Amino acid sequence: MPEENAHGQRVGDVVVGWTPRPWPTPVRLEGRYVVLEPLDAAHAPALHRALCSPDDHALWTYRPTEPPADVPAMEGLIEATLAAPVMETWAVVAVGGPDGGEPGGITSFMRIEPGTGQVEVASVLYGRHLQRTPATTEATHLLMRWAFDELGYRRFEWKCDALNEPSRRAAARLGFTYEGRFRHHMITKGRNRDTDWFSVTDAEWPAVRAAHEAWLDPANFDAEGRQRSPLRVVT
Repeated sequence: MPEENAHGQRVGDVVVGWTPRPWPTPVRLEGRYVVLEPLDAAHAPALHRALCSPDDHALWTYRPTEPPADVPAMEGLIEATLAAPVMETWAVVAVGGPDGGEPGGITSFMRIEPGTGQVEVASVLYGRHLQRTPATTEATHLLMRWAFDELGYRRFEWKCDALNEPSRRAAARLGFTYEGRFRHHMITKGRNRDTDWFSVTDAEWPAVRAAHEAWLDPANFDAEGRQRSPLRVVT
């Protein structure tokens, strides 16, 4: 039951020993299937190859920009991303496979609030060779593990366009709790965007982490890389 203060009003639990968390300046995060490297302009050629072919325009539907036309334009997008004071961004590099060792996607932190311990994974974009592979699950898992276990954050958020069904399914699969819809939240490319909010809290993280680790275990995949058991998170 919530406590009451001296005025008879219900108040939240005391967060014992809380101090502001460190700012999540990107570091290299290594997993079994993927490596996250702090984004750099040197990643532009590989990212342009992975994300900007004529067949890749659908990857950019829910993003605020269209795919860069060439490598210099990708360099410009990277420089603008790195200059944004409210974002921290990584290049997503698969381990192994024909495209192993080359950046094939990006992922970012936004809405970073060290004072209250919340951070949002955002601006996620994966090349087609990364989609539906263990690498993408592990990429988000590495960011969550770093935010919760190393930096001590209390809340990890996921937001997406309410019409972006793959993103909504990914959030549910990864163990995020749906919190609601912000209607008329923004205008993107001249169109209305309603935004769905999801989160994992530090209290839920141990169960989410255990489910991720069990799914990512090599024993969960057969010789062709097919999962034996789907990812199920119970919090």
